[in-house]
Amino acid sequence: MKIVQVTYTAKAEYAEQNQANIKKVMSDLQELAHPGIFYNTCVKADGKTFIHTAFFKEAENEQVLFALESFKSFQQQLKASGPEAAPVSEQLSLVAASKEIFG
Repeated sequence: MKIVQVTYTAKAEYAEQNQANIKKVMSDLQELAHPGIFYNTCVKADGKTFIHTAFFKEAENEQVLFALESFKSFQQQLKASGPEAAPVSEQLSLVAASKEIFG
């Protein structure tokens, strides 16, 4: 399993568009229903700091996400918006979970 967490802070005036772009990615992932991807995004109380957490059953499943046009567009628009804090990516290791992710 590969787990990636990305955190960044968007400009306040871009936060709403960023949420719309994220929702498009999630809609495409839901439609795709790939069994090896579990991806979620949260926003902090400030409304502009986003935390994306992606679980991939196999490392190569990450390429499925990267190939989505909506994901490419999301990344391009975020970069062009000039975030207050640039995205920072971290690899995580699962200790335990309340439910089986890839059951």
